[in-house]
Amino acid sequence: MEEAGDQSAACVHAYFSGRVQGVGFRYTARALAHRYGVVGFVRNLADGRVELEAEGAKAQLRAYVEDLQREFRHYIRDQEVRWLAPTGGYQRFEVRF
Repeated sequence: MEEAGDQSAACVHAYFSGRVQGVGFRYTARALAHRYGVVGFVRNLADGRVELEAEGAKAQLRAYVEDLQREFRHYIRDQEVRWLAPTGGYQRFEVRF
């Protein structure tokens, strides 16, 4: 069982679909990432989805994803969220084009 304060490093990779492009999703994702101290990227995909990958403490990542989901609950139709081993390859969180 995981503790709510789990500070072990983790990576979350997610795809969000619905009305997630053109509604400020990427910039909100970046602002929330800064608030939670997580690094990674977010980008629009040609098929209309948004892809997000973030690394940081597992507890912070969980709270980050929950806040993002809550903020865009009226826009997200579907999501695929996977937890992966972190790579340590990110220095900051960025919006990719």
